[in-house]
Amino acid sequence: MTAGGATRVVDVQHRVDVQHRYAFVLLGSVQTTLIFTLAAIAVPLPLIGREFGLQRPDLILLSASYGLTFAGLLLFGGRLADRYGGRRTLAAGLVLFAVASAVAPFAPGIGALLAARLVQGAGAALVAPAAMAVLRVVFPSPTAYGRAMTTWGGLSVLGATAGNLLSGVILSWLSWRWTFVVPLVVAVTALALASRLLPRTAPHPGRALDLPGALLATTGITLASYGLVVTDIRPWSSAGVLAPLLGGAVLLGAFLYAERRARDPLLPTRFLLDQRRALALTAIALSACGTAMTFVVLSLHLQQTRDWSALQTSAAFVPFALALLASGRATGPLVSRYGARAVTTAGLGTGAAGLVFLASTGLHAHTPYAYGLLPGLVLLSAGTAASFGGAAVLATEGVPPQQTGLAGGVLNSAMELGPTVLFALLLTLGSDAVSLAATGSALAVAAFLNHHAK
Repeated sequence: MTAGGATRVVDVQHRVDVQHRYAFVLLGSVQTTLIFTLAAIAVPLPLIGREFGLQRPDLILLSASYGLTFAGLLLFGGRLADRYGGRRTLAAGLVLFAVASAVAPFAPGIGALLAARLVQGAGAALVAPAAMAVLRVVFPSPTAYGRAMTTWGGLSVLGATAGNLLSGVILSWLSWRWTFVVPLVVAVTALALASRLLPRTAPHPGRALDLPGALLATTGITLASYGLVVTDIRPWSSAGVLAPLLGGAVLLGAFLYAERRARDPLLPTRFLLDQRRALALTAIALSACGTAMTFVVLSLHLQQTRDWSALQTSAAFVPFALALLASGRATGPLVSRYGARAVTTAGLGTGAAGLVFLASTGLHAHTPYAYGLLPGLVLLSAGTAASFGGAAVLATEGVPPQQTGLAGGVLNSAMELGPTVLFALLLTLGSDAVSLAATGSALAVAAFLNHHAK
């Protein structure tokens, strides 16, 4: 090859690399925003409660509403991405997400705001698995895709942290209603740039939608999640808890039975039988639960018990964000050197230590921030960033291209079930300190099982 030809090859490769980076930034920004939208409601909750005259039950339901439809529809969203193509499904989900984000700021009461949050979650359930399907096309080689997933796993914690930080800043200058502008702007920008930066993804029209399975899974997950959420405000023996829990359990049992008989199941059972994948998804769910619980519990504690302002509350999480960024940056090289399982195990153990520390010292009204909250926040953020990054690699290893949407749906389901189902379940154990300690113990058990997995 001549020198000119070699130069042209290098130039073409450089342009391709730049295009891939832009595509990853766009997709990563969207994924971060989906979790930002989940977390951004935590700091404004007391203000929303005062404005609408809400009690704790209404605030818990409002906090969980986005996650209910997000988690419930993710598997179906993954199937739509596999069948119709990632970019097309991504665009449809972004439209739904943007419309709900535009309506939410004008909500006159809790009913309209709840409806907007539910629709936002439905749009997010289409966007999240579709983004991963597009990402697989952007990085077709297993090595490049694995590196991308290491970063991708940490975007959820980054989004949650950004939601808490930015919502506090917005509340200090404007109304809580302006927190919905961020997801709206990102969704509209992504829609405008998608056709230019993202490659087309091949549909698989031969794949059945499995509508019965989708209906059973969506209804079952949503009902069971709702039943667990309301245990924070109703006794376990009440009809308001037992009816959705039992109904959800029956529907999910019917879903598993139907999937075993389906020709093209929505969720092949063998997909979850892989031990490493099952443990990785458990690590993601528990890490997401620990992060969400910390944000909600500390946001309410700092504002209601210590009488901190929204801006002071957000500022308390700045070290969390810095430790998160540092840990996320180190996770990729650590995975390359020590392997994804070792990094996931270390991350889970570190996060567990952070939660137990917060449970022991952070919720005392007069404990100084510097040694009552700060060490636990730093340990938790460093640990969860590592566990998310390593577990995302483990959860997607060996997945064929035609099941990338499925993998995205399952991965994001774990991310959403943690802050909704596990969060609601662990909150029923007693005080906030007991719930934090129990979550930390669960992370420690997951670290032990992950370390000894074959």
